Amino acid sequence: MPDKRLRTGVLISGSGTNLQALIDACASKDFPAEIVLVISNRADAGGLGRAERAGIPALIIPHKEYSSREAFDAALDAALIKAGVEFICLAGFMRLLSEGFVQKWRDRLINIHPSLLPAFKGIDAVEQALAAGVSRTGCTVHFVRPEMDAGPILLQAEVPVEPGDTPDILHDRIRAAEHRCYPEALRLAASGKVSIRNEVVFLDET
Repeated sequence: MPDKRLRTGVLISGSGTNLQALIDACASKDFPAEIVLVISNRADAGGLGRAERAGIPALIIPHKEYSSREAFDAALDAALIKAGVEFICLAGFMRLLSEGFVQKWRDRLINIHPSLLPAFKGIDAVEQALAAGVSRTGCTVHFVRPEMDAGPILLQAEVPVEPGDTPDILHDRIRAAEHRCYPEALRLAASGKVSIRNEVVFLDET
């Protein structure tokens, strides 16, 4: 078991399938991170039940109750700090974070996106891939920067685009890759094997 596991917070908005993949990974005693807080901006997020079943503290911070993005992000930050969070994973968190929040948590904040970035940014990445007629797409775990779906790439996984794929079918294939990729990315980050130089990620697997 690691001497000190990285205290991780996970931000969600929906069903929480990537949260579940992270929960399952952190259940292993030799995994170098632990989830100490889950926050949702939506009270109906299915991921809240996943946190409850795993015995992980969870909070609902409704973004509509705040007058600005910055005010909402300040509430997020306060809750994360109170819980002693050291690192943040965005797992289907459907809010753009303010520049101030992103800069405060710079290089301690990662996101997973359903494309091989920098291709197909935005919320309709799967539809974009199908419309472009590409033969392969996938998922990307990246360090978050103020620009949408931008930042140093930590890990990617490719999946094929098959003839006859619909957005739902392709998204399911990508989601399966995400569930493998995100825990591995957190493992790398939490094990101290990641460094960022000139906005490029370097891995030390020695």
